[in-house]
Amino acid sequence: MSWMPTPTARSLVEILAAIGTLCSLCFYFLSVLGAASFLGDRSRKIQRAATTGDPLPPVSILKPLKGIDPQAWESFCSHCEQDYPEYQLIFGVSDPRDPAADLVRRLQVKYPRIPIELIVCERVLGANIKVSNLVQMLPAARHEILLVNDSDIRVPSDYLRNTISPLADSAIGLVTCLYRGVASPTPGPAPDPTLGSRLEALGISTDFIPGVLSARFLERGLHFGLGSTLAFRRHDLEAIGSFEIILDYLADDYELGHRIAATGKRVELSPVTVTTFLPAYSLGQFLQHQLRWWRTIRDARRWGYAGLIFTFGLPWAVITLFAARGAAWAWLLFMLVLFARLAVGLLVSVIVLSDRQFFRDVVLLPFRDLIAPIIWLASFMGNRIHWRDEVFDLKRGRLTMVRSRDA
Repeated sequence: MSWMPTPTARSLVEILAAIGTLCSLCFYFLSVLGAASFLGDRSRKIQRAATTGDPLPPVSILKPLKGIDPQAWESFCSHCEQDYPEYQLIFGVSDPRDPAADLVRRLQVKYPRIPIELIVCERVLGANIKVSNLVQMLPAARHEILLVNDSDIRVPSDYLRNTISPLADSAIGLVTCLYRGVASPTPGPAPDPTLGSRLEALGISTDFIPGVLSARFLERGLHFGLGSTLAFRRHDLEAIGSFEIILDYLADDYELGHRIAATGKRVELSPVTVTTFLPAYSLGQFLQHQLRWWRTIRDARRWGYAGLIFTFGLPWAVITLFAARGAAWAWLLFMLVLFARLAVGLLVSVIVLSDRQFFRDVVLLPFRDLIAPIIWLASFMGNRIHWRDEVFDLKRGRLTMVRSRDA
């Protein structure tokens, strides 16, 4: 039949798919090396932070807010229960009626000994409202050491001690943190997390963080930051043009770390892992969020993003299996990829991130891996993204507002 592929075409697909599969195995190997390197460094950093006699500098923590994230109260409280001598908390909202503002006022009552300030950021200075708020919050910061993290982050009690201590080395310009995602239970009689949230959390632990660790290993250090934590000196921020320089960028965390690294200073990974609590995403919301995330990475790291095609191990292995018509060698390659994929997921999720959700959600890993290349392809087919309550066009990392959903 004319629509059937010719033997030559099948052979070509078989060869290309096998190459893709082997490249994916190389990526999994790099992820293991990256995880092993981080684990070795982490134990040394924790020991050094515990034994050093250096005084810990005071810190100003800046947390831009919009709405109430899952587990927000508990996450805010975790910042107020730090084993650290002196720090200040600055929260910023764009709208004084934002419900997050009431949580901050409750926090001020519960922790009267901690300087906690609420800043209403009424001006819109750029397309990225989070960064616009940071510009307006910065004058309230009393200290040279600054720390910015996302509103949905919960931290352990040794978070500040282990995150700030590396800045005693003047060669380090920024400290950032790995994070695990927790799929929050849905309200009501059936509180189990949604499928979309479980897939999102699984992707953080088994895709995103392995990619970060392999990049750190391959590039001999990080050259970007993660929104879970950005700790730096005020004068290093001013050296790159302060927050104003990234007012229109979507990947503000990446840009901040990348620009500080470009000055010749190192970006360091803290030994602490923090937690982000994910909303109850529907499957459609999960796909929409993934598309925004992938387009963000596409514009931030174009060459690295194109190379992600060689990290889709299971899809490549499945194509190889079909193209080779179930040949024994193709089955062997498929089983090898499956084992490597599970091994990397187990190592990073459980050993590096202490994410016990992996055991519950590992059955979803093949489904997530098979839809990942579809989202990757879709990310090249447009620039439209949905973020919070707005719709933007994203071009070369910069945002242009299309419309507000509240309008």
